[in-house]
Amino acid sequence: MTSPERTLRQDSENPRSVAPIRGFNLLRWFSIISLGIIASVAIGLGAVSTRFVIVESVERDALLTAQFIQSIAITEVLHAALPKERTMGELLDARDDLDYPEVDPHERVTVRFEFLDHVAHLPDVLLANVYAPDRTVIWSTNPALIGTKVQSDDDLDRAFDLRIPVSASYHHVDPMRMEQKFLTPPHLLFIENYVPLFDASGNTVVAMVEIYKEPKDLIGRIERGLWTIWVATAAGGSLIYFGLYWIVRRAANLLKVQQQQLVMSETYVVLGEMSSAVAHSLRNPLATIRSSAELAIEFDDGAAHRNINDIINQVDRMSKWVRELLQSLRPLTDDPEPVNLVAAVHDSLMVFEHQIARAGIRVVFQPQQTPMVLSQQMHLAQILNSLLANALEAMEYGGTLTLALESMDGQRVCLIVCDTGKGMNDEQLTMAFRPFFTTKQGGLGVGLVLVKRIMERFGGSVALKGREGEGTFVYLSFKLAPTNLV
Repeated sequence: MTSPERTLRQDSENPRSVAPIRGFNLLRWFSIISLGIIASVAIGLGAVSTRFVIVESVERDALLTAQFIQSIAITEVLHAALPKERTMGELLDARDDLDYPEVDPHERVTVRFEFLDHVAHLPDVLLANVYAPDRTVIWSTNPALIGTKVQSDDDLDRAFDLRIPVSASYHHVDPMRMEQKFLTPPHLLFIENYVPLFDASGNTVVAMVEIYKEPKDLIGRIERGLWTIWVATAAGGSLIYFGLYWIVRRAANLLKVQQQQLVMSETYVVLGEMSSAVAHSLRNPLATIRSSAELAIEFDDGAAHRNINDIINQVDRMSKWVRELLQSLRPLTDDPEPVNLVAAVHDSLMVFEHQIARAGIRVVFQPQQTPMVLSQQMHLAQILNSLLANALEAMEYGGTLTLALESMDGQRVCLIVCDTGKGMNDEQLTMAFRPFFTTKQGGLGVGLVLVKRIMERFGGSVALKGREGEGTFVYLSFKLAPTNLV
């Protein structure tokens, strides 16, 4: 035996060894991938927005602080009536007092003290330092820092070199930076601002004011802004995700229904072709057998008479199966027309009048309206006859057959057919509309299939309810015919 043949034989003997082919679960993959993408985008946007709010807020606060300090410096100089060629930056370093003999020493000290006092009492200040161009601290709110020299500070060097205000924000105190020696430690966020002060020419930085602030009001606004950003981002991402999920879920359900309909249509096509071939092949032999049996019964009055009658009955039964099979698989292409539902029910009850009387079945049908529904007279009669036949067969020893009409939404009407027969269990209710499933001995299992096809063809629907031993309810939902068609 060759290897492929051996493998094929092993697979046939052990079906579990063949891996099942699983379909693509659109909803599951969409929910996973879209959640990852939307969450990533939302987090990214939130992070960018958060960073933007913090940076913009810090820079705005630094700009206001720089403008305020520079305005104080100019105001104090003008208020003291000092020579115009002198600026506050030139007066802050006590080591340079002898370089400006034209300035009164007392006025110089007074102006310097008032300016530094204003700086020390700025709102939310944690620490204030003033640096000379050689990076020496010439004044500080922390006296321990006066006279020390900063060896390496990128922000300080940048402010001196570029002659612009420089700001930065921090969440933690860096113990390696000697200038961050706070008398009152910050709680959360603190801002470092470098504000340059120039000489009279405006080109040379002669002093640098360093301000450490913890602006509580600004921090509160930043926190509220960040909270708003993240809540809005989460809400927007959730709305997008669940909106797309709802759309894709509906699309997936629609695809599933269409796939089932396609499979069912292909099944009907195959069954139709097979059934047509079988039916046409059986018709002639059945007709020949019945004719021969009828001829034989005319010439035989003996013991074979009963057997011949059985042959005729079985042939008629098989012929009925063939007709039902062909009828159930025939395509429905007729257009709907207005049909009187109450009249159709009465006509079907008349067909089974003798069977109802013989079984002692009580019929309850007292319609309060005579609706015109969209269907076809022949197909509607076929539906009602099939359901009444099932109900009567279920009530072999008598019972009550109830038919009722209920208006649904002004555009539909529901016909309820209820019997008190043996009923159906949950499994039977689930399988009821599948082709060739039947609970009746000798049944073909195409009656309810045909009912479902006809109802759906004309825009209606059918549903089953019931319990085993308590009877069955059949709900037929019809579209009402427009008044202009009646």
